[in-house]
Amino acid sequence: MAEQGIAEQNLAGHDSAELGERKAPVASLLAGGVGNLLEWYDFGIYGLFAPILAHLFFPAHDRVASLIGAYAGFAIGFAVRPLGGIVFGHLGDRLGRRVVLVSSVVMMGLATTAMALLPTYEAIGIGAPILLLCIRVLQGFSVGGEFTGSVAYLVETAPANRRGIAGSIANIGASAGMLLAAAVATATATFATSAEVQSWAWRVPFLIGGIIAITGYFLRHGLPETGYVPKASAQQSLPLRKALAEAPGPMLLAILFTSGYGVADYVTMIFLPTYASLFGGVAESEALAANTAGQALTLAVVPIAAWLTDWAFSRRTLLIGVFVAELAIAWWGISLARHGGVEGIWAAQLAFAFLFALVMAAEPATLAELFPSEYRLSGYSLSFNLGIGIAGGTAPLVATALIAATGSDLAPAWYLMVACAISAGAAFLMVDWSRKPLR
Repeated sequence: MAEQGIAEQNLAGHDSAELGERKAPVASLLAGGVGNLLEWYDFGIYGLFAPILAHLFFPAHDRVASLIGAYAGFAIGFAVRPLGGIVFGHLGDRLGRRVVLVSSVVMMGLATTAMALLPTYEAIGIGAPILLLCIRVLQGFSVGGEFTGSVAYLVETAPANRRGIAGSIANIGASAGMLLAAAVATATATFATSAEVQSWAWRVPFLIGGIIAITGYFLRHGLPETGYVPKASAQQSLPLRKALAEAPGPMLLAILFTSGYGVADYVTMIFLPTYASLFGGVAESEALAANTAGQALTLAVVPIAAWLTDWAFSRRTLLIGVFVAELAIAWWGISLARHGGVEGIWAAQLAFAFLFALVMAAEPATLAELFPSEYRLSGYSLSFNLGIGIAGGTAPLVATALIAATGSDLAPAWYLMVACAISAGAAFLMVDWSRKPLR
């Protein structure tokens, strides 16, 4: 009876949400996606400029050791995401989703702007990498609630037969952010000389991130709280405690799934251009151009695939099939990036991007649907950020370290295959809620 009451309450909320959606759909969708655009733009820029940041903030005679230092800065931002997920998840379940959307985009904007103004190692010595790591901690904490908060908002305000396409708006924003990051990085490498990039031009992309944050704030500041409204009785217990007590199985599966998903994402969409440039002998501009094309492909594929999951086939089925397929082509794709030259990196990047777009279409609603409304953001945020933060955020670092430890340039392929197997298995064990009412 309790579950039925919750379901009826949420279905009623969806009826009113549909009315609100018809009044101002564009503002709600833009507000839901802009924070993810900023999040992935910032991480994309950092990842794509990792070789330059390595030289400026982690100078070393060994290029691999220097790159590991830069990727450590990338990883530390992800390491604090679970903490941000706990804090923002609690706020979202106790106070509503909008407070998370507003506060997270402000914090991300401050961190991105600070990155653009950061002095280098040559200017202030050891203080430079320390400050960089502090900025990445702030950025990572803020995004701990950004993606999951926006997904929860979008899914909860969507009609029952549109949850897939609504949840995918967050990843469409993320894909647009990655595309923008790749395009800005390509433009920077094309229109500025190598000396100019090393001197000052690398800062411009981060300043652009600050402008995106200002836009995001104004879009979200007036956003109505049309999603889940917590009951007064919910104040009696911690939402995260309820999630751990009532949904340990879904949380574990979500952590395993997002761990493999995070590794696959950051190996194929962030690490691959740098890998092709450093180990495959491909010009940096060519590798970034291939990455830009891959991001453009995901932007086109995600909404179509998400729409199909709302009526043609279940999201869980799609996720299983995609990760099995990526496992099958992992060795081929990494080998092409290493030995295939310009044509190889283009073929590998486009193939990985297409498969990744299918995951981006199905993953948001799938994970949000696993948890009831009263602790959805707490359970979803912690699970998602543990997987993405620990496994995904360290993926470029681990891939580089595996090359150094094994002496094999193809070691990342094995790493990718294991990750895909874990995600496929976790998706297989999940309960499919794609055709059921939200709880």
